[in-house]
Amino acid sequence: MDARKIAAPQVPDLPSASWTNGWRIGQEVVMSGMTGHPATRQAAEQGQPLGAYEQTLVVLRKLEALVAAAGGHRHNIVKTVVYLTDIADKDEVGRARKDFFEGHYPCSTLVAVSALVFPELKVEIDAWARLDVDLRAATQP
Repeated sequence: MDARKIAAPQVPDLPSASWTNGWRIGQEVVMSGMTGHPATRQAAEQGQPLGAYEQTLVVLRKLEALVAAAGGHRHNIVKTVVYLTDIADKDEVGRARKDFFEGHYPCSTLVAVSALVFPELKVEIDAWARLDVDLRAATQP
């Protein structure tokens, strides 16, 4: 099976990292958890922290960039796991997902966690995509 590391300029792999942002394995794309960093850090330093809605959109755009670098698009994303530091933000995350996925939603798990790697982070999402699946064409019961 063909496996290759995904490289997207919007989501650079850090030279010091002990992980990879994404792999394309055949028609599957597996992506590490993404956060809104460094945009979240910059906004917090300017006294304008990003809320859960804004952070979720930043993260989803990073995942989209990785899928695009693998040869796909946002509607190839078939599964996400969303980690929230405050479960009360679930509605804002849901609103961002609705705006981003435009009614063609991947499977999803939502988990409340005590903290993420930086204190200003509210949301982290990891995801899987299939380049041979377009959720816009999925059949509905």
